[in-house]
Amino acid sequence: MLKAVIFDMDGVIIDSEPFHHEVCRRIFKSLGIDVPEEEYFRYIGVSNTNMWTAIKRKYRLNQSVNELVAMQVFGNMEFMKKERVDPVDGIFELLSGLQEAGFLIGLASSSPHQIIEMVLDAFNIKQYFDCVVSGADFENGKPAPDIFLKAAAMLNVLPEQCVVVEDATHGVHAAKAARMKCIGFINVNSAGQDLCKADLIIHDLKALDIHNVLSLA
Repeated sequence: MLKAVIFDMDGVIIDSEPFHHEVCRRIFKSLGIDVPEEEYFRYIGVSNTNMWTAIKRKYRLNQSVNELVAMQVFGNMEFMKKERVDPVDGIFELLSGLQEAGFLIGLASSSPHQIIEMVLDAFNIKQYFDCVVSGADFENGKPAPDIFLKAAAMLNVLPEQCVVVEDATHGVHAAKAARMKCIGFINVNSAGQDLCKADLIIHDLKALDIHNVLSLA
């Protein structure tokens, strides 16, 4: 029996990939490196630490990984303070419907805690989540299953009783590695992620309801 739904955040709750890309482009320019778009897109859904570890190694950057991560976190936070950022259409109704139906709801995002808190506060949705987990707390980020397994443990449910909603290839692979059902959300701003391993693929969160979730049991 399915008891919990665990959400990714970026690209599922907040339509953040366009401004994440812009912030990273500015950082790459300031560092004097040229990271092709197709390379950057492979890091969608990956924790900041894992992304910058790989980029630092490839481009032989002098800055520490912590310094590079701090640059990205600061850039994203400044953008969200100054510019309008939008929720993904249909997310409020979906969260409310799941809560009313008695599902436990978790958030498992690769983003750091500061960004997660900003998003939850900006959209006033903290009350929907029974647990919140950040990928910053794990050595092995998505596509490793660690973050989703931690969320299940915090919700006190078995992995097999969870459904994950993800928009990124790495997130789908992490969900399946955790032995969870997965709904792949095709966000047009998430750079054509391969979601073929998901149990159900949707193009619109407004089309996702309790019956769709229960059908995965």
